[in-house]
Amino acid sequence: MGNDSISKTFGVALALCIVCAVVVSSAAVILRPTQEVNKLLDLKSNILASAGLLKQGVSIETQFEQISTRVVDLETGRFTDAVDAASYDQRKASKDPAMSVALDPKQDPAKIKRRANYATVYLLETEQGIEKIILPIKGYGLWSTLYGFLALESDLQTVAGIGFYEHTETPGLGGEVDNPRWKAGWIGKQAYRQGEVVINVLKGKVDMSREGAESQIDGLAGATLTTRGVDNLVRYWLGDEGFRPLINQLKAGEA
Repeated sequence: MGNDSISKTFGVALALCIVCAVVVSSAAVILRPTQEVNKLLDLKSNILASAGLLKQGVSIETQFEQISTRVVDLETGRFTDAVDAASYDQRKASKDPAMSVALDPKQDPAKIKRRANYATVYLLETEQGIEKIILPIKGYGLWSTLYGFLALESDLQTVAGIGFYEHTETPGLGGEVDNPRWKAGWIGKQAYRQGEVVINVLKGKVDMSREGAESQIDGLAGATLTTRGVDNLVRYWLGDEGFRPLINQLKAGEA
């Protein structure tokens, strides 16, 4: 058979495709455990960073030892052992009708469609009690669902920090949710006042001379829909459908 024949060319191409497919598949299988470990480390890093606890030069695993992981029943606001905190996947559960509830669009400002029955929260505790609580948050922006964490101080109403670890918002616009300067503007803000959610992400800049500034966050310039999305998702998760029942239980010492 000649080297330039169609059959030989096709055979070589087919063999090359098979070899490449085997190599890629094998690499994916071999590297999967490492990828899962790195994914978990990245998640822990984001949890620590959202609360201002991440330190450079120190093992993430070592730093995370100070954090306790608990599962909360969002309906009752109480901690539960109904699912294993170490293996529970809240994102997966939110897609399972048996593990989640469908939301009425009128009561779904975060546009998440379904809310898992249980949520994983992270606690920094001392002998005096809870020093920080880190809450998972998610909601739709302009182009994507933003996934992140919101941390509260020991008074359970002052923001300790915020961070998003996954989204596809527009770089330079909605993508500014990752800007350290914007995130720093959340620290010290009041999430609740007399039990009501008061934190608010504005369309523009906060006027510090006006009443309510202690609960207001600068909007993202040129990213009105992302700004609105962040405002909606934060207020949703701090509200009755999210973590307010838990916050109330913790303040009463009954969680």
